[in-house]
Amino acid sequence: MISVTSAQLYVWVASFIWPLTRVLGLLAIAPPFSSASVPLLVKVVLGVMIATVIAPNVPLPAALDPMSSGGMLILAQQLLIGLSMGFAMRIVFAAVEMSGELVSMTMGLGFAIFFDPQTQGRTSAISQMFSLLATMVFLSINGHLILLSVLADSFNTLPISAVPITAEGFHQLALWGSRVFSMGLQLSLPILVALLITNMALGILTRAAPQLNLFGIGFPITLLTGFVLIAITLPYIVTPMQNFMSQSIEMIRLLGAVPPVPVR
Repeated sequence: MISVTSAQLYVWVASFIWPLTRVLGLLAIAPPFSSASVPLLVKVVLGVMIATVIAPNVPLPAALDPMSSGGMLILAQQLLIGLSMGFAMRIVFAAVEMSGELVSMTMGLGFAIFFDPQTQGRTSAISQMFSLLATMVFLSINGHLILLSVLADSFNTLPISAVPITAEGFHQLALWGSRVFSMGLQLSLPILVALLITNMALGILTRAAPQLNLFGIGFPITLLTGFVLIAITLPYIVTPMQNFMSQSIEMIRLLGAVPPVPVR
């Protein structure tokens, strides 16, 4: 007769629930898994499958009741770690969307804003196009597979433990989040500079010939110039996107391996 003790049952449940929580936290935030076009059932099933593969190799602390206060704290800790990893990758896509917003506003397409069901907010057409481009670049470099591989390795660099996690990793994550503005500006800067020169040329032309209707000729010229610049610079945007995604992967990889900052 097979007998199962409560301690063994706690170990079996915890060995699956805690890794599953970290996996689901990452899938809830990290693109492209977090897209609203991916059904919730698919995300949960994918998370269960990934956790089933990862769980047997995950080192666990001593037997602890998952429903105890300590077990619930570990559960919340794993959810926070998964969300942080997904947030680190989401920063890159937010920067790409921001660059599209800047280009769209400078071109004069500020009125071309619609409700995006994926982000549950308003977004411009150029921003949506850049976001789709970033998704294709991410999938083309097997970023989704690399992300899952880093997630599996994180159970060694940041093991499941009742010991509170260091705040330095999240400090580095906050610093990485501040780069969303610099990355978005770097991606859109060539187009913004060219459009600024175009607007300055239109201003000089209006001063030289006041009889010209600036609103009649300025908008079509700016719009056409913007589309031409996007077509020219689009192949060159892919490389910076790949670099930012690689940096984000390294940020996720080092999230649990950052040493504490010495107190001065």
